[in-house]
Amino acid sequence: MRIVVIGSVAAGTSAAAKARRNDESAEIVIYEKDRDISYSGCGLPYYIGGVVKERAKLTPRDEEFFKQRYNIDVFTGHSVTDIDTVSKRLSVANMATGERFEDRYDKLLIATGAHPIMPPIPGIDKPNVFPLRNVAHADAISEFIQEKQPRRAVIIGGGFIGLEMAENLVHRGIAVDLADMAPQVMTPLDPDMAIYVQQYLERNGVKLYLGHAVEELLGKDEVDTVRLAGGIEIETDMVIMAIGIKPEVELAKRAGVALGPTGAIAVDTRMRTNVPDIYAAGDCAEAFSVINGKPLYRPLGSTANKMGRIAGDQMTGGDLEFRGILGTGIFKTFDMAVAQTGLSEKEAKDQGYDVVVCHNIKYDHADYYPDSAEMVIKAVADKATHKILGAQIVGPRGVDKRIDVFVTAITFGAKAEDLFHLDLAYAPPFSTAKDPVMYTGMILEGILKRQRPLMTPDQLIQRQMAGEPVTVIDTREPEVYEKGHIEGAVNIPLEDLRCEAGKLDKNMPVVTYCNRGVTGNAAQNLLLQMGFKEVYNLSGGYNNYKVQRKRF
Repeated sequence: MRIVVIGSVAAGTSAAAKARRNDESAEIVIYEKDRDISYSGCGLPYYIGGVVKERAKLTPRDEEFFKQRYNIDVFTGHSVTDIDTVSKRLSVANMATGERFEDRYDKLLIATGAHPIMPPIPGIDKPNVFPLRNVAHADAISEFIQEKQPRRAVIIGGGFIGLEMAENLVHRGIAVDLADMAPQVMTPLDPDMAIYVQQYLERNGVKLYLGHAVEELLGKDEVDTVRLAGGIEIETDMVIMAIGIKPEVELAKRAGVALGPTGAIAVDTRMRTNVPDIYAAGDCAEAFSVINGKPLYRPLGSTANKMGRIAGDQMTGGDLEFRGILGTGIFKTFDMAVAQTGLSEKEAKDQGYDVVVCHNIKYDHADYYPDSAEMVIKAVADKATHKILGAQIVGPRGVDKRIDVFVTAITFGAKAEDLFHLDLAYAPPFSTAKDPVMYTGMILEGILKRQRPLMTPDQLIQRQMAGEPVTVIDTREPEVYEKGHIEGAVNIPLEDLRCEAGKLDKNMPVVTYCNRGVTGNAAQNLLLQMGFKEVYNLSGGYNNYKVQRKRF
């Protein structure tokens, strides 16, 4: 059997290696139009920033490695230009010599990946405008920085790559401005979580221009000014295009391979396309959601590796099948980790779920142990089934540990109330006695099962702006209240509430709050037991409210 793989990064090489482990007799060939194979694309910003010192660390395997280890023939600088699905033949071009030849296959894997979006903006073809998708792009950026010593850079795009590049360029002494036509950075996040990232970026010197599309890149030989919608102009020495990527599917389309609704190649759980004996995997292929089975395109190296392994197994008679993804993502910008999994609040509502949400601000480990730090967790659950639908977390430490617990819980269909019963590891250097994940479950259970509703800062602000009557009670001590409080809030510390509650209208909606939510919840419990009809605890407390108020 002859297996041909088109593409040699995460999915292609994983598939070829798995196929070889399953079948020593198969002929396995990989064609790659790039010069680098099996590289770590996610590490490119850190190579540019100097965190990763050696290029070779990102490209540890070459053609010789695959030949010696797996007896796989890898041809770099070779582009597959056509696929004849009837005769099972390929047209291949040697990009260095111009030679063209044909090859044949019994099983074919399309792992062509994705390409960076480069919109037709005037000036985008100038030599100091750079995409970042492969090692060659990283080389070009690094060489430009080394030779030209730029003082300022504009990053266009506020996603993973844009924010990682912001950190790494600042680390190299380059002032960074970041522009995005979206009104927030990191569009997979809900706005009330993205605001934490935005404020953190600004504290680290990154100037943000959100809600402004790029109209033109100005300059004679090189770009020296970026013009945004509204007439805003930003001076710069270089531009990084980080708008996003699109699946590389043109070759597949010409061969009659069907695409899914996301624009990526449609595959089944065995990574098979609609064309017999043609498979697809990696950033060119469509995944589906673990939560609801709907098509999903979230291209990440972890998913590409998984898809590739499954494809390699299936092409050689194995039984591995793809089980879908949650779209989990995590990245670091400066010292903040940002993670999300599953559905955001907006996505869940758009897909018809009746949701409950909570904001939980907790320390990553015991606050009395050195170097503890707060993280903000937003969780989304389905009101009907109580199942957890998604989570978003920001904070300097412990974020990766917690997001992976949520991933596991959602994958196996956990309900919100199940989180409290997890036997998570605890010691003061590592966690709190009630881990933030467990505490999130407690908050959600209170909403879903114990009639302890939350009101988000957004909801409270909107009510106040609309002039709707609501009693807001600040349960903190007077000296804390005086330092800052919600406009119109009455200060009744928790220990005084039993006596003072009689002066309040029990039929008026009431919102209680403290700094982070614990004392506010105690006040909510007390008022409900005293006969108040409609009492909410403010989600995330005053600390969350202060951040959200700046969005309005």
